[in-house]
Formats: sequence, structure tokens, C-alpha cells
Amino acid sequence: MKGIPAAAALLAIGFTTGCSVYRDATATRPPAGWSWRKVMTTADADRIRQWRRAWDDALAPARAANPAAIAADPQLFDPDVALGGAMPPAGDYRCRTVKLGSQQPLTPYYAAYPAGQCRITVQGPEIHFVRLDGQQRPDGLLYPNTNARSMFIGVMVLGDETAPLRYGVDRKRDMIGYVERIGEKRWRLVLPYPGFESKLDVIELVPAG
Repeated sequence: MKGIPAAAALLAIGFTTGCSVYRDATATRPPAGWSWRKVMTTADADRIRQWRRAWDDALAPARAANPAAIAADPQLFDPDVALGGAMPPAGDYRCRTVKLGSQQPLTPYYAAYPAGQCRITVQGPEIHFVRLDGQQRPDGLLYPNTNARSMFIGVMVLGDETAPLRYGVDRKRDMIGYVERIGEKRWRLVLPYPGFESKLDVIELVPAG
């Protein structure tokens, strides 16, 4: 999967028809035991290398647009806050997405969305993260990296779709990011240069209930 261009993947799918197209495009996760570096595409390798630039590009205009919101949550919006215990335990979470910066003229520089439901499950070597509700739902795997940072690779599920595309099929749907613990039982998933709207997405995670 590493480095597979989205256009080539889509072209290959185009030779199939009917339900086989959907089945192929949504089939299988990366092989168990692969590291995140082996899984990620070339495009996502470039995105994650630029994580600091994404913060710089996104945070300043977001702060100018809504200084009170940024100032009210310094742990969430400080790119250098990272405590030990970066891998969240399995369970249900309340997750809240904040979009910083803008890729388009009409997209706001700061947009915070109501909290929804996320879930982390462990099946053998796989640690699966998914948002369960909303119109934009990240779905993918978490990978151990360091004590201060775990990695996320997945895809964006939209609207009423019932299954995620296979990672590597659509570059705009592909997602790469990292998870840090920023407080007592509080984590954030940071997604640099997502395919839609913002220049940086920050998803706050706190245990549900």
C-alpha cells in the first residue's frame, strides 16, 4: 500500500463493476503487524513531516478569528503539550472536533463542532479508532510510536456511508495524524492538512461517562 497513488488505485477499481467495486474499495485493513511507516502513503508521509508547519499555518489565523476560544483552552491548542501515556485505553469517548485555518476563501479560520461519540477497540495487535456519529467520521488504526506520541492512519467516512474506503484509494479521504495526552484522562488527535476545509483538525478525546 505504501505510496500507491490514489488515481492508480481508482483506475484499478474502475475495471470492476457492480458490488465488486464497493467491496474492493472498502475491503481489508493493512496487514496486522505492519508499522505505521510501512502503511502510510507517500502523500501522507509528506503531510506528517509537516505537522509543525500545519500548526503554524492554522493556529495564527484561528487565534485572530477567535482569540477567546484559543486562549480558553491552552492545553488543547499548544502544539508542544505532550504528556506520557499517549495511547488512549480501549473504551468509549466523547470526541469534539475543532478545525483551525482554512483551505478555501469561505471556510472559517476557527470552527468548533459539538461533541460526539468515538470508540477505541483492541482486537489482537490492532487498535481501532472510529467516530460513531456525525457527517465526518474518522475511521482507522492507532499505532504505538513513543510514550509521548501515538500515530493514527485511517480514512474519512462521510454522510450516510456505512463502511470506510480502503486506505490509499482516495487521497482526500486518507488521514494521518498523531495522538498526545494533554491532561488527566484527556487526549487529542491532531490531523495536519486534512483533505477538507481546514489546515489542521484537532479532535479532543475524553472518556465517556
